[in-house]
Formats: sequence, C-alpha cells, structure tokens
Amino acid sequence: MLLSAPLSQVIRNQANKPGMRSFYIYDTTVMRTKIRRLKALMPKNVEIFYAMKANPHIAFLNAAREENVQGIEIASLGEANKALEAGFTPERLIYTGPGKSPEELHWSLTKGVRTIHIESLTEAYRLNTFCQEQKAHQDILIRVNPNFHIHGAQANFSGDSNKLGIDETKLYEFLPRILALDHLNFRGLHVYAASGVLKVDDLLKNCELVFAMARTIEQKSNKLRCDIIDFGGGFGIDYLESGNDFSPDAYATGLQELIRKFNFGDRQFVLELGRYLTADSGWYCTEILDIKDSLGKKQVICAGGSNHFRRPVALNINHPIAIVAMNRPKVFDGQERVFNEKVFFGGPLCNTADKLAPKDVYVESAEIGDVAILGLAGAYGLTMSHIEFLSHARPPEIIIS
Repeated sequence: MLLSAPLSQVIRNQANKPGMRSFYIYDTTVMRTKIRRLKALMPKNVEIFYAMKANPHIAFLNAAREENVQGIEIASLGEANKALEAGFTPERLIYTGPGKSPEELHWSLTKGVRTIHIESLTEAYRLNTFCQEQKAHQDILIRVNPNFHIHGAQANFSGDSNKLGIDETKLYEFLPRILALDHLNFRGLHVYAASGVLKVDDLLKNCELVFAMARTIEQKSNKLRCDIIDFGGGFGIDYLESGNDFSPDAYATGLQELIRKFNFGDRQFVLELGRYLTADSGWYCTEILDIKDSLGKKQVICAGGSNHFRRPVALNINHPIAIVAMNRPKVFDGQERVFNEKVFFGGPLCNTADKLAPKDVYVESAEIGDVAILGLAGAYGLTMSHIEFLSHARPPEIIIS
C-alpha cells in the first residue's frame, strides 16, 4: 500500500500529539466521488442507499446526504436516530434486518419509514397488528433467502439455512398469507445473496435470478406486481490489492441489459452500498510499541489491536499495511527492528487471537515508535470491534476532508 505524501504527513502530525497512540483517519472525498460516479453510471431507475452499518460516523452520513443518495438503509433504532440527526427524513429510510423488535416496528410505522423489509411471518403478523391499532398501512418488501449461491463472494447470505429472509422454498406458501394481511402493502422483493463480490458477472447473475423470481411470482398471481427490487449491495473491495477491482461500469451496462431483457424498465431498483463507498475512505493507524523475536519470528506489537480493528481477524483477511517512519529515539541499544522479513502483527490484548493481520506480513522496514497503517479501514472498523475488551482507550476518529 502506497500512502501519499500529504496523508503520511497528516499521520505523523497526529502521531506526534501527546498520548496519540492509535487513531482512525477518514477522508470522505473518496466516498463522495464514488457516489457521483455511480449516479452517473447506473440506469435511471436505480436508487442508491447508503448502508450505514459500514460506518455510522456523522461525517459519512453527511457525505451521503450532501451527495444526494436516495436515502439510508438502517438495521436498528440506533441507526435510525443517527440518520435522522444527520438530516435524513423517515421517508428516506428503509428498514432491513432480522429480529426487529416490537418497539422498532412500532417506531418505523409511526414515523413513516419508507419500506420495512419483512424477514419472517412473525414480523409480518406483528407489523400488521400495529397497523390495525394505528389505523395505518405500511409499504413492505419481502426479503427472500434464495436457493442459489454466489461463488467467490467474501460472505454468502443465501442458499443455506439462514436467519436472513424467508426461504425461497417456502415463499409461495407464505406469500398468500402475507398478502392477506390487509394493512400491509406488498411492493416487491429484497434479495441480497452475497457480500464482497469482485466478479461483475457473478453479481449480474444474481440480478438475473432475482428478476426471474419476480417474474415467476407475478405469473402465479395476475394481480401481483414487484414494483421494487432491492439487490442489497455486494460490490466488492480488493483487500489484497491484486488488481481485481470491481467494475461499476460493467455492472451498470449489464444491469441495463437485464432490465431491457425482462422488460422491467418501469420498476424501481435499490442498491444498498456501504463497504464499497467507505472502505477506501479510512485508515487505522497505531504505534508500534514493541518488536521482539520469538522462536525465529518477529512479533510486532502495536498500541491497538483487534479491540480497535477487528475486521481482519474476524474475516481472516489481511488489509494492506504500510509503515510511517517516526524516527524516534531508541529505547535501548540493540533493540529489535524489522528489515525485509515476514512478521506477526498484533495488538496489546492478552490473547493470541489479537491479530491485526491473520497472516504474516512482509515488511521492508519498521522500528519501535513507527506507526503501522492499515488501509481500506473505512468500513466495518471501529464499530465492528470489541472496544471495551481490556478497557483500552477508544481511538479518536479524525476527519481530514
């Protein structure tokens, strides 16, 4: 990973502040550029929602609002309140996720959330009861756990026993029961089969299968129409920096062709994008506190570990790592350093699972006092981590643009 000279200097300046051992740096200009590009590329009936679970920091919510995304995808009442505080109105929120509490469903109904995505019969019946009590109606999408997998995805959400959505095998049994709930307005389908897909053809195949599912549903019921189809997200990030970046241009072209093929030009399509928009807008920075040799391998121990940035070890994938030299005085003559070798990178926690990189990392040069930078850390960083473990200080989040 190469760091620009200005970014390296920002990191040095922060790291030289008293007590500043670990911190996140965010630059939302990357996210803003991606949103503008996607809006220009995608077919006119594709709406872009920010999936704020990727990073709920107010800077990213502000960037999404200022770049005029259609709205925010939320999966908790806490996220809902943060979206409202950032200036989004309830009708610009779509509520997804399993296990919505009665309080969350009631709040969504009374506030006027745009759509609630039904994950089970229980949710449908519970929501309909609230609607009856409030003498109100609610637009819904039905989330489906489809029969197919997307091969090569970082995480699959379909094709197996799953807490997400209603099994496709049960959909045609359950659908009439949901449609009979007269206070719920069926608007369409939510099918999010996988996350972290780098091959455009794989993600387009998902779209084609979802279109076919919608057509089958409509053919089984002449009066039923899937006006909205939510594909979730799925746009991958090349964490290994292998040169296999996801191509939104090719995706937009392929999706437009599928829309034409199925004659779905009068439908609405939703993309919930989080990781793709924010990952390369963030860096996790942590001071190297110690380097020691253990049975012939260097152990690089940093001020922060999986308590600050859990994603690498949780998903068993290395993020790109760079070292910013700080040229600090040596603790003692002859102290260990790293020079052109593979090393372990971890933090200060009292367990061997505390890894900033699950696989050993090749490092050209590193000294005690230097700062390790983990790139592509703008998505699923601090809020995904177990920050209370051992009660280390919470790392600041610094916005540079």
